[in-house]
Amino acid sequence: MSGLATLELTLLGLLSGLAGALIVLRRRSFFAVALSHATFPGGVVFAVAGWNLLLGQALFAVLLVLAMTLLGRIPGQGRQVTSGVVLSFGFALGSLLASLNPALGVPVEALLVGSLLGVGAGDVAATGGVLIASLAILALSWRRILFHAFDPAGFAAAGFRAWPVELVTAAVTAAAVVVSMPAVGAILGVAMLIGPAATARVLVSRLEWVPPLSAALGIAGGLAGMRISREFGIAAGGSVGLVITGVFLLAFVARAWARRTRRPCARNFATVG
Repeated sequence: MSGLATLELTLLGLLSGLAGALIVLRRRSFFAVALSHATFPGGVVFAVAGWNLLLGQALFAVLLVLAMTLLGRIPGQGRQVTSGVVLSFGFALGSLLASLNPALGVPVEALLVGSLLGVGAGDVAATGGVLIASLAILALSWRRILFHAFDPAGFAAAGFRAWPVELVTAAVTAAAVVVSMPAVGAILGVAMLIGPAATARVLVSRLEWVPPLSAALGIAGGLAGMRISREFGIAAGGSVGLVITGVFLLAFVARAWARRTRRPCARNFATVG
């Protein structure tokens, strides 16, 4: 098992406890999917120029976050509509640029599916940097973010503005999505970030337990997927994505079964009483 790949998966697992929890608790999953696909043009342009793909995606993500923030302030336009427009535009532009430069081949495909065993020291350093920055940002603004998420009317009544919270949320999400791409790509990167947090949200009711449990599930799922990929000779990114999805489905079924078995007990107790 590659040392850099293991370290990258560990960092991404920890990042799922921060950015992933933020995405799930604020219901920004579709936004994250849209952002992951819409950064495609930045990677293609930088691939054509012979520059670092990750830097191109990061710079294009900054433009997309600003565009989404501005479009989201237009009356009558919700976040889902804005995300859908940006997703369509970004992926269409990336596909067009890629078709005009067919010689690029594998580098462009790597933007979509990633290459876990091909991550370098720079990719790991970028993920670690985003993890530290996200931890610092969320430590300062976590309570205000939750306040806005669960009581927007009270948040506004308290005199706070919504757009700084939206900008922070979008920035952390964009950074996490971009740094996950070299390892698991645009398609599976979102699953790596959101899956563990969604599972944690199913398993626990207390919000403060979601980030640590999400991080633990992200690390365990990532390393288990990589192990399975090595043992059976299958794609690492796909294996990681399937393991994380499988854990979520098991958690969902277990919770549904637990609720169903508790209800008859409660009715019987009420009858006896």
